[in-house]
Amino acid sequence: MLDNLASVGYFLPEFALTATILVLIVVRVATKDPQSVAFPFLSLVGIGLSILLASIVPAGEAKGTFEGMVAYDAFAVFFKVLTALAAVIVVFMSMDSREMEGRPQVEFYVFMLASLIGMFLLSASTDIVMLYLSFELVSIPSYLLAGYVKGKVQSTEAAMKYVVYGATASGSMIYGFSMLFGLTGSTQIGEIGKALATGNLPVVPLVLACVLVAAGFGYKIAAVPFHMWSPDVYEGAPTPATAFFSVAPKAAGFAVLIRFFYTVFAVSEPGSSVWRLSTEVDWTLLFAVLSAITMTVGNLVAIKQDNVKRLLAYSSIAHAGYMLMGFVLLTPAGIQAVLFYFVVYLFMNLGAFYVVLVVGNSCNGEDISDFRGLGTRAPFMAVSMAVFLFALTGIPPFSGFIGKLYLFAEVINRQIYWLVIIAALNSAVGLYYYARIVKSMFFDVPESTEAIAVPAIPRALLVLLVAPTLILGVYWEPVARIASNSIRMLAF
Repeated sequence: MLDNLASVGYFLPEFALTATILVLIVVRVATKDPQSVAFPFLSLVGIGLSILLASIVPAGEAKGTFEGMVAYDAFAVFFKVLTALAAVIVVFMSMDSREMEGRPQVEFYVFMLASLIGMFLLSASTDIVMLYLSFELVSIPSYLLAGYVKGKVQSTEAAMKYVVYGATASGSMIYGFSMLFGLTGSTQIGEIGKALATGNLPVVPLVLACVLVAAGFGYKIAAVPFHMWSPDVYEGAPTPATAFFSVAPKAAGFAVLIRFFYTVFAVSEPGSSVWRLSTEVDWTLLFAVLSAITMTVGNLVAIKQDNVKRLLAYSSIAHAGYMLMGFVLLTPAGIQAVLFYFVVYLFMNLGAFYVVLVVGNSCNGEDISDFRGLGTRAPFMAVSMAVFLFALTGIPPFSGFIGKLYLFAEVINRQIYWLVIIAALNSAVGLYYYARIVKSMFFDVPESTEAIAVPAIPRALLVLLVAPTLILGVYWEPVARIASNSIRMLAF
């Protein structure tokens, strides 16, 4: 465990983002131009530098930094790079969004970078005090991003609902943390895990604390029944912010969920890679049911949606249910499957939102009806959208199929067959509502036959998103290896 001074060298990515925020503010004050093209490029430089620094920090075994408050390990680096890549794509999306035109853009990038710092810390937190502070650092700028389009009723409503649900989840989580501290006398999650492993703690308050903490995490990943904020926020927020919410905070939420439960509520058995939960509650069944309900609710409600952003919001809820499948047993292979799925989910989900943004710019709408005839008006964009949607469904040879294959295989290996059956049926339901968009693009007659011009930057970025969605469907071993290494170096 390193002291504060020795830990500074492992905190360089966060320093890079903090410096970028300060530079953005200084440039805004100096130029007095709230819409300068320098802001997105400075943001890209800062995020790129943070990715580089996260990659070149001295490698080796996992370390506890800042007196055990934050971990430096491959697991944290994995999620830092993942969330930073999502931020890079969102910056490009914001440059093409008409919703951002005529509005001060520097604040958008400052809020996003501040939230990104919170995600970096959240994925590495090993102390419940730091975990809670990181959780708030992610949430508060996100509320501002959701309500960024001033004067738009839906955007204001999205921000208000986000705040209300976020405050409730935050309050329940910190109450659960206080109970854990009272039971164990420590704020270090490793020490809490050791105290729970003795079996000398009262079961009822322990279970209550776990449920309260899980509620906070469930809100961040939009798992049922903590998902109610997601559809309205996704629909009302500007599309770049919605795309950011759909991947980055969800990834950070899963990172802290995995680290916390892996450390506190599970112990490894000697000579085995299987993990058993250390309380008397059947958490395996509990999270399996939560996974099944989350994917089912997300998919069934998505069927009735006509707004594509709202449809993708429910789709995101369903995918949180799929990813919870890998978390159910707290096995290394299951967690590896979750990490791998997040990589493929990053490209296919942000790609779908990017197409929604471009269509919204051209048609001033986000309904399925606005996609009519897209196959003839903008063939490349329509084909790209079809690739993303089929990948989200999990159809081979797209990357989503391999992601679901990893998740399904581990659950089958642990003989929870009923969960696999429910997940397979839900995938079939998902195909139905994704196919509605595909049908509208290629088979419905458009109201206008005028071609939609796709600028060079969106076209190039769509290529960069389509390529890994296709490539990871046939050659995925390097990413699977990185995910596996990240689990082996998980520090408690």
